[in-house]
Amino acid sequence: MLKFDFNKKSPAMELLLLLCLCLLTRSGVTSAQLNRPTVISVEGGADVMLPCSPSTKEDIEYKLFVWRKVAQKDDGLKEVFDYNAGSHYNNGLDGQSEAFKGRVSHFPEELEHGNASIIIRNTKISDSGEYTCDFPQLKPPQTFYIELVVDPLKDRSAIRGAAQEPYITTLKATKDWELLQCKVNGNPEPEVKWQDSAGNQLPAEEPQVEKRGFFYITLNVTKSDRYRCVATQTTIHRNISAETDVHIYAHSSGPQTYPSDQNLRKVMIGVAVGVLAEFLFS
Repeated sequence: MLKFDFNKKSPAMELLLLLCLCLLTRSGVTSAQLNRPTVISVEGGADVMLPCSPSTKEDIEYKLFVWRKVAQKDDGLKEVFDYNAGSHYNNGLDGQSEAFKGRVSHFPEELEHGNASIIIRNTKISDSGEYTCDFPQLKPPQTFYIELVVDPLKDRSAIRGAAQEPYITTLKATKDWELLQCKVNGNPEPEVKWQDSAGNQLPAEEPQVEKRGFFYITLNVTKSDRYRCVATQTTIHRNISAETDVHIYAHSSGPQTYPSDQNLRKVMIGVAVGVLAEFLFS
């Protein structure tokens, strides 16, 4: 029987270690796969970032990476987020599991630095579990593991005065633009913002008071996208959002214009009159 002194490197020992490394590499197993999953805890209802980057930190803007939620006893495997050379679930790519539609985004400006992390918004207890981040086209392929724990005891939605899911409506629409309104309730007063599908904050009017504890904010949009209204109550660590899809039917090759100041003024006056009437007769 061969005996090895692990405190002393012999030619036979070095050969054995090299052979093991070659076998692991050829089978597609990497050091990232041998590590235990990174555990991330989050309060129910909050947003969470799941980190992932290839060990090479290379530009992945034109590469493929896939996020999945590992099958559990009472649930099957779920497609969380796919990115393939610019195509992904938020811009037309099909296949995303219903449980994650409209709730997952990535960091497009960070792809060139190898950042494949994602954000899951408004986490639920059912989001708890193990996730994989795969780079199947890298050589060798790499897989990373994240375990997400959503704490139901810290769900901020149960706190008195916590903002509930915002309510989005379309006040007026033409083939060139839409005027969106987002209504939010909450005490303390939430900070309300509009974002596009990439997470960029959009210029909008300051939130207006509809009646005590209720607020609204409007946004004029001129291109098709998924728009998100985000309400944040910093003092109670509450963050909740709602989304809507907007389809602008004007030809993309032509100029997309905002409504004239006169038309927009008419719309805003009509909105103000409606709000005032609702306040007076409620």
